Amino acid sequence: MSNSSLKAQLIMMIEDSEDDYEATIRAFKKINLHNPVIWCRSGEEALNCLKQDGGYKHQDHNRPGLILLDLNMPGLDGRKTLQLIKQDPDLKNIPVIILTTSSDERDIEACYQIGANTYVQKPVDFDGLIEAIKRLKEYWFEIALLPKESPRG
Repeated sequence: MSNSSLKAQLIMMIEDSEDDYEATIRAFKKINLHNPVIWCRSGEEALNCLKQDGGYKHQDHNRPGLILLDLNMPGLDGRKTLQLIKQDPDLKNIPVIILTTSSDERDIEACYQIGANTYVQKPVDFDGLIEAIKRLKEYWFEIALLPKESPRG
């Protein structure tokens, strides 16, 4: 049930750790996930990208089809970033996957309450990361139907 137009959707990764970003990109390549990725190093940077000129503009893509969001970042952390995305009528339909080291039940509960679509604890080793990314790819890009950007009226 794969849809090539969905596979090409932009992924926004909001992650302050360069090591975690690079490991995730290596995992994408290892499982042949070739979606374009934009890396934002903070919640502020991500929101600026999402809201520039009244809407997201990056290459041929109108906005990300999926957001991978770390929780523990300096400044505007992942929880507040998630809240601001899910409160915005133009952004709230973008699926947000929490990809973080935290397995704290309070974080999990709070993220789902705010509107996270999925919560995944980052595996501690690269093989675990590859497996987690492979399952995310299978679900989000081969099974799930993602919303298209709706025209503004």
